[in-house]
Formats: sequence, structure tokens, C-alpha cells
Amino acid sequence: MFGQSNSPRFRSALAGTLGVGLVFGLAACGGSDDSDDDSNTATQSSIDCAQFSSFGDLKGKTVSVYTGIVTPEDTAYKESYKPFEQCTGVTIKYEGDKSFETQVLVRAKAGNPPDLAIVPQPGLLKQLVATGKAVEAPAEVAANVDKFWGPDWKAYATVDGKFYGAPSGANVKSLVWYSPSEFKDSGYTVPTTLDELKTLTDKMVADKKKPWCAGIGSGEATGWPLTDWQEDMMLRLYGPETYDKWVSHEIPFNGPESTAALDAVGAYLKNPAYVNGGLGDVKSIATTTFQDGGLPILEGTCSLHRQASFYAANFPKTTKVAEDGDVFAFYLPGKDAASKPVLGGGEFNVAFADRPEVKAFQTYLSTDTWANIKAKGSQGWVSANKGTDPNNLSNPIDKLAATILLDPKASFRFDGSDQMPAAVGSNAYWKQVTSWITGQDTKTTVDNIEKAWPK
Repeated sequence: MFGQSNSPRFRSALAGTLGVGLVFGLAACGGSDDSDDDSNTATQSSIDCAQFSSFGDLKGKTVSVYTGIVTPEDTAYKESYKPFEQCTGVTIKYEGDKSFETQVLVRAKAGNPPDLAIVPQPGLLKQLVATGKAVEAPAEVAANVDKFWGPDWKAYATVDGKFYGAPSGANVKSLVWYSPSEFKDSGYTVPTTLDELKTLTDKMVADKKKPWCAGIGSGEATGWPLTDWQEDMMLRLYGPETYDKWVSHEIPFNGPESTAALDAVGAYLKNPAYVNGGLGDVKSIATTTFQDGGLPILEGTCSLHRQASFYAANFPKTTKVAEDGDVFAFYLPGKDAASKPVLGGGEFNVAFADRPEVKAFQTYLSTDTWANIKAKGSQGWVSANKGTDPNNLSNPIDKLAATILLDPKASFRFDGSDQMPAAVGSNAYWKQVTSWITGQDTKTTVDNIEKAWPK
């Protein structure tokens, strides 16, 4: 659940080589390493525009961008577009709309789509392609994606053999939050396998602690954190190929794999010796909001909390989130140290026009040049573009997320429930796992979710 911050459901939660088709001087354009947006504003004098000549003179041309990314997150996007605008003469018209996911479909079906949309979730991308208004990405963009991203990312933007857009931002959900000082004082080490995670948990119990804390309350979306837990376990126990079959319902939701994955979650969250540190018993997980679920770490009454990178925003502003800070996170390990399954989300740049200026802008957005400029001016944003230098990110959690995404061993998969039919992914799945955490058995839970799948 919750692929990206512009999802309506999410709102309840809260200088490598250059790509094909673009040559751009990073040293000339990158600006200061200061993360302030104002200090990163590109000026005409700091840009080597000679190397943009292949795009031609685009003066008088306009490219419209439509997205659910609104203020204040939109500032870094607009700043990252300025070098392209100033060197080509084109105007980028940015429109952020909290109703984007609904309205972009309305506009596409009505024949009034934007030139370019920043699309979260592969399911929405497929819906937009189905309108007949989306256009295939140009060859230069496809070549850049082959160069800078893995085939798993390209597959999410490919429909019926046609490729529609380069990835933009990304986020990581496979994280466990912890207290660095507690680990140091207690002699704990960050686990590198699921077995080591279990051993660590048992050691904490032996030290008279309730290791894990969790909360799944989220209004109408109550239950979604448990879907993320199960998705992470599916990836770890059975691998990305089986995960894909489960998400697309090629294997049933009540099959042995899904059942075992939910039981693997229960081994932690339904174990009264493990939860709910600082918050209550197992059933308190259902009545604790997800925003409050990890806060006991700061109080020393909980040691571990599985939640995505965006959870950093829920700690008090005075909290130091860093490897040597009050709280930080580590990668939720795989079954063995050699595998690196990563659950997360992201967006894609999908075009609805094939004018030269639109193709040129798409190409710019598919390069490592844009990714690094965007990284320097952003907080809470990372890219899976292999040309991104994590050192351009000033936020420790962003650096951690980027390091995970850019690991050559990483196998990235999008949130599963977001790709399932709404009757399942944003209804029965949430409701049934909520009943499960308060006492319903696993078989009844997976059977009920399977029954909800549209025939």
C-alpha cells in the first residue's frame, strides 16, 4: 500500500556519464552542494548551453507537466527544469493537483491530456495507456532507461510490448527503524538475513524487552501497513517472480505461498513476547495509528519498527534521524545475504504528445544529469537511476534509500496491493488483515481475500 506521496490514500499517512541524446555539463550546472532550493537556482551564466544545441531552438514552445506533487515538494522539480528551459528557450508549465490521479484519467478520456504526466503506480499508467492517448517514449528515452535502470523498472512502464516512460523518483519500504544508541549500548548488530533478524529479536526478549512496535490505524485505510509487511515477506520467502504471479493473481491469494508469508508476519506481530513495545498487547496494533506506531523507539520502550522511508516525517522535528542520531533505519534483510529484494514505489514520466519539445524534455528527465540536479535540491526524494551519486543527497535516510535502490543485487518490486483490483487491494485486503491481527486465523483471512477477487 501507498506507492507515492501524491496518492489519495497516502494523504492519510501523512557526475556520471550522460544519457543518450543529451550532453550537459554537471560541473557548470550543478550549483552549490547546499541543499537549499534558493542556493540551487540555476542561472543563465552558470549553464553551458552550447551542449544543448542538439535539441534546437525551442523558443516560444511550451511543455505542460501535470502531477500530484504539490507545494512544497514541487519547488525542487521546478528548479531542476530551469537548465533545460534556459538553454533551449522552452517554457515548462508545471501544474500540481491533489486530485491528479482522478483528474488525469478524466482529462485523457476527454481528449485534453497534458503533454507530460508524472504518474505514480504502474496500475494508473496502464489505465492511461488504455485511453489511447498516451504515446510511446522516444528511442532516446528507452536507451537511457536500458542504461540507467534495471529491466524490472522498465517492465513496469511497458504495456503490451510498448514502452511509455522513464522512471522519475522512487521510495523504499523495506526498512526497519531502530535506535543507534540502543544498539551500541546493548551490543546489537544490524542483521543481514531473516534468520539474524529473528535471532536479534530473541536476544532483545532475553534482555527483558518487547522488541517490536506497530500501528495500522489509518482511517478508512486501516490495515495497509500489514499488507506491506506481507508483501515484504512474499518477496523474501519466494522471490520476485512468484511475487509477480501473486500480485497478478496467477497464483491464488489463499495458496501456500501467500499463507506462509502472512504466517511469517504473524511470527513477529502476533507473538505476545515480541509486541507491542510501549503501546500494549497484540490487539493494540489495530488501535494504534500508523503515525504513532514507531514513536516508542524514542522512549526506549520499543526497539524495532518496520516502515517505509517516509516514516521519518513522523518523528518530532527535534529528532536527529541519522546513523549516529536518535533514530535511523536498516534494510529489512532477505532470506540470505546474497539476495536483495526491495519493496517500494515510484513515478514515471508519461507523455501524451510527440512534439519535438516534449520528446526533448522527456529525454532530459531520463538522464543521470537531471537525477543529480534534482537530488542536490531535494529532501525526501531519491532516484533508482544508476547514474545518481548518493553524495548529492543531504538527507541520511535518502542516502540510505538510494544506496539500497542502486545496489546491483537489488530486485525492486512495486507495492502489491496498489496493483490489485480495488475490491481487493484497497478493501478486502485491508479489512481482513485488520481482523487477522485482532484474532482471526490465517486460513480464514486468506480465504476471505481470495473470495473478494473479481471473477
